[in-house]
Amino acid sequence: MTLDAVIFDVDGTLADTEEAHRQAFNATFKEFGLPWYWDVELYVELLAVAGGKERLTHYCRCVDPQRMVQPDATEFIARLHQRKTRVYERRVEMGEVPARPGVVRLIHELIQANIRLAIATTTSRANVDILLATTLADLPPDCFEIIGAGEQATAKKPSPDVYRWVLERLELPGSDCLAIEDSRNGVRAALGAGIPVLVTESSWTCRDDFTGAVAVLPDLGNTDLAQLESWHAKQSR
Repeated sequence: MTLDAVIFDVDGTLADTEEAHRQAFNATFKEFGLPWYWDVELYVELLAVAGGKERLTHYCRCVDPQRMVQPDATEFIARLHQRKTRVYERRVEMGEVPARPGVVRLIHELIQANIRLAIATTTSRANVDILLATTLADLPPDCFEIIGAGEQATAKKPSPDVYRWVLERLELPGSDCLAIEDSRNGVRAALGAGIPVLVTESSWTCRDDFTGAVAVLPDLGNTDLAQLESWHAKQSR
């Protein structure tokens, strides 16, 4: 099998976003007058729940279950998440979210080799767009042929829905692609769609179980196309 496309996750894979997300959640809680605060240890645990709205819903059910049975519960979570997204976008615009090591260089190498590029993430399309316009502005416009975001996923990772959506539009089987992820949920989602997956773990996910990944790396700083093709070839045999 040849490697025709590389599909990237976003948060923690393309960029080191999670601290900015955590701070945006906390700023939003304070603005709404909520007695909630997500410290680093708690946020690591909450990352097991994919998707910002889903994470908020899960947490609210745990700490304030009565609120979640109110008629306006869904609207309340939606307003929280909408405001949190705007706060996060401002942090990205201010340069607080760096690209992960090696990402921009590797993507340029893949472009030169005519490897197709896509994104499969459970974050919102708005979060993807602001990241591409700022942190990843050195990449060519529209270098990602297909962008599957949270809006395209009926169920969030570890469900393979978003990966299947991307594969349909690439018109490729999973075996011709390689996913790059940073979390257990991402690995399970990619494998569920039949896609070999490489992990670049972060400080937020280093305790995850990455069983099934072709390799687990600290980052992409020393990774090139030849290595990606080698890992892909071994997985495809």
